[in-house]
Amino acid sequence: MESKRLHKVQKLLQRDLGEIFQTDAGAIIGRTMVTVTKVNITPDLSIARVYLSIFATKDKAGVLKTINKHKKEIRGKLGNRIRHQMRVVPELQFFEDDSLDYIDHIDELLKNDH
Repeated sequence: MESKRLHKVQKLLQRDLGEIFQTDAGAIIGRTMVTVTKVNITPDLSIARVYLSIFATKDKAGVLKTINKHKKEIRGKLGNRIRHQMRVVPELQFFEDDSLDYIDHIDELLKNDH
């Protein structure tokens, strides 16, 4: 079971990373829209797994690769935002959240069934 503290840290990271992708990461991702859908953090707060929904591009894997290349820069921006709430900035691991694509696929299957 997740503790309240872990849950609060996950929400903090999700909010701040979302703001970073909306405002500060234009040079990294261009016009692509990136949304932070979920953050899972290890109990020792050392690693944060960040799940992203990537829109307005055909090359989602390429955008994810670019984000991973710039992960140190993104972590630095995050550190500036959370330096008063957390002692150590967690290592970031980015993954594509394909749950929306999965939902669309299920919807298409259901529409074709009727």
